[in-house]
Amino acid sequence: MLRAFEHSGPKRSDIATHRIGISEILYGIGGAIVFLGIAILIGQNWDTLGNGTKILATLGSGVASLIVGILLGREEKLGGVSQAFYFISALVMPTGLTITLDIAGYAIYDTGSQSVISGILLATYLLCYFLFRKNVFLFFNVIFGTWFFFSFTSHLVGGNPIMKDWDFFEYRTLLTGLTYMLLGYSFSETDKRGLTGALYGFGVMAFLGAALALGKWEPNQNIFWELLFPGLVFSIIFLSIHLKSKAFLTFGSTYLMAYILKITAEYFKDGLGWPLALVLAGFLLIGVGYYSFYLNKKYITQRS
Repeated sequence: MLRAFEHSGPKRSDIATHRIGISEILYGIGGAIVFLGIAILIGQNWDTLGNGTKILATLGSGVASLIVGILLGREEKLGGVSQAFYFISALVMPTGLTITLDIAGYAIYDTGSQSVISGILLATYLLCYFLFRKNVFLFFNVIFGTWFFFSFTSHLVGGNPIMKDWDFFEYRTLLTGLTYMLLGYSFSETDKRGLTGALYGFGVMAFLGAALALGKWEPNQNIFWELLFPGLVFSIIFLSIHLKSKAFLTFGSTYLMAYILKITAEYFKDGLGWPLALVLAGFLLIGVGYYSFYLNKKYITQRS
């Protein structure tokens, strides 16, 4: 996960190398363990702790971790350590805000409460990014921004019957995936390019996954999305050559295989028989696998 922001600027303190060192791995593991310790401490003593103590132990420690990380980040040699504290803050602060709203009497699982929590986190780390220009904050903003988008759009429609339609979630996922891919492309030629690979990967998965789900399954299949999906997949595979992206090629090929299996199961198992349909699908998958290997070797690996 730390690889996503190895490039966060020209300073060495922002992890300017391409490889994750053992120290960075230990920083991340250490931050996760600190978060786990705080969670266990609060859980074991929940009934005995006062409301103020609960807030101080969670939200207070999250804010304190963020401040410590910022202070440590001023020293170039402590840049890696500062990122561990950033991780702690990003893990603990959502818990702290949730506990604070719960104590205040709000329904924490309500979309309005979720919008408030994610909105505060997004605003906090956006401010940190604009002040300190570290890509680790940009990474957090992508996560909290996605959370805010889903919770706030759900809150906007409220009890509208459209919420009962699963397509609402799928269309939002489609838009999120497209946004991730565009962000990854915009970062590809900048000092933020360390985020590009992760954004491409998650973006393609979300985009094609939502498009495939929109096609639905018989007898409720959506012909429009079933016919459109192959064009989307081949566009992604074509873009993998232009962008020299293994994520585009790998996930594009994977979803093409999934589509072949889906179409085979829907339309050919009765006419050809299920065993023969599987044989046909198997040969098609072999062809997709070979073609993906060929494209990767000729256009991506040799040019990267």
